[in-house]
Amino acid sequence: MHTFITIVHIIVCILMVLVVLLQKGKGASMGAAFGGSSQTIFGSSGPGTFLGKITTAVAVVFMLTSLYLAYFSVHKERSSLMEGAARPGVEQPIGQPAPPQVPAAPSGGTGAQGK
Repeated sequence: MHTFITIVHIIVCILMVLVVLLQKGKGASMGAAFGGSSQTIFGSSGPGTFLGKITTAVAVVFMLTSLYLAYFSVHKERSSLMEGAARPGVEQPIGQPAPPQVPAAPSGGTGAQGK
């Protein structure tokens, strides 16, 4: 599911960039100065342009996928593989002192025992 939402999020990002770049600015043509616009879906008194409606829909989907991905990146369902791994080395129980380290006896025959 997470992979599917990520793919949808990427597609929506690309779509949003394209839709925004296709729109014209308010002062882009002479007709906009006199209140006329050929892009409106319901005529000149319509509530908004067709590309404006698509932009709103794509922005809503983008925000929902962003919130989903942000929430589940913090609240992961599965734990890390290294979380339960044993640490290298011997661990001492708390409260018990570590055994003293005794140096190994030299293996050569020279010393106090040889005389």
